[in-house]
Amino acid sequence: MISDLALFGTYLAALLVLAWPLSIYMKKVFAHEKTVFDPVFRPIEQGIYRLSGIDATQEMNWRQYAASLIVFNLMGLLAVYLIQVFQDVLPFNPERIAGVSPWHLALNTAVSFMTNTNWQAYSGETTMSYFTQMAALSVQNFLSAATGLAVAMALIRGLTCKTAGNIGNFWSDVVRCTVWILLPLSILFALVLVQQGVIQNLSPYVTVQTLEGGEQKIAMGPVASQEAIKLLGVNGGGFFNANSAHPFENPTPLSNFLEMLSIFLIPAATVFVFGQMADDRRQGYAVLATMIFLFVGMLLTNYYSELSGNPILAAMGLDGPTAMEGKEVRFGIGGSSLFATITTAASCGAVNSMHDSYTPLGGLVPLLQMMLGGSGFRRRRRRLLWNDDVCLAYCVYCRSHGRADTRIPREKN
Repeated sequence: MISDLALFGTYLAALLVLAWPLSIYMKKVFAHEKTVFDPVFRPIEQGIYRLSGIDATQEMNWRQYAASLIVFNLMGLLAVYLIQVFQDVLPFNPERIAGVSPWHLALNTAVSFMTNTNWQAYSGETTMSYFTQMAALSVQNFLSAATGLAVAMALIRGLTCKTAGNIGNFWSDVVRCTVWILLPLSILFALVLVQQGVIQNLSPYVTVQTLEGGEQKIAMGPVASQEAIKLLGVNGGGFFNANSAHPFENPTPLSNFLEMLSIFLIPAATVFVFGQMADDRRQGYAVLATMIFLFVGMLLTNYYSELSGNPILAAMGLDGPTAMEGKEVRFGIGGSSLFATITTAASCGAVNSMHDSYTPLGGLVPLLQMMLGGSGFRRRRRRLLWNDDVCLAYCVYCRSHGRADTRIPREKN
């Protein structure tokens, strides 16, 4: 138990230590301020603008911003759907997997990944080719996450801007989020995952002899590259059916810790960015404190219940002092409870244990957080980071500072 509590404390400390410098960098990126990476990313950004004919200097009002977002995502939905249907004639399909059928399964998957929901009604290793995993699902993991973060920045600008009407340029926000933030973080994280044992190849599936003398086919694939953005983008759609419980996606306790850290990293940094862009960092601290308070309460409830086990099953000799059924022995109760609480607080969807195997009270925590839409850390387009807890935190902040007007302070125009 002491080691698990130390894990929880280490996690929160590491999160805050990493999120703060990332928030400073993110603020500069979206404010178009100079960064140390300008010589690397600026040519890529300008090249994308030239190829696509984008005028990144044109400011948009909310109607133009919303229209661009809708068109962009509908195009992404169509591309993901077509790639799935015709994957049997596309390259990088060594197992000769047929096109995704029936059609509504392909549509369901396309809509799911477009909306950053990443609901999976299929088994990835038997349904999707390498090309579909890379060109459709992984790419959409980047773009749906970039869309959500772009809208979050637009919302922050709308609350903190000094002049009314314009909230930025959608195309510029998506490009800068992808090129300057998500892509470099994903490359770095993917290399770390490969070092930990996550596979990354385009090899055909491997057939091995089992100890009983039978044959078993081991799935291969470009897993690390998709795993990185799956977590950093708060997506959740895994390469394998077992998601982060699969040893090829999450092989070690260290990879488990880093995967949990990556889920909260950008959402926590976004809260700091809000305080910086509002010119009052205490507002970001108030939001973050509320999120941490809710998260810690949920985590301890889940952990205590799973650590105690189910007394009814224990009396029947079917359960021990802890409830390990449906959990990985590599991660234990602490690593499983922490992951389950993190992923449902962020409305992510990645899992390293089976939530239906949790005790009644322990399973209530992820269920409750899913019902609340991700009550803690999140950076999703549906409610972004503006949930009830954020509104509550901001109202408490304003009242405690003697302000009856709860609008964001701004200079008079």
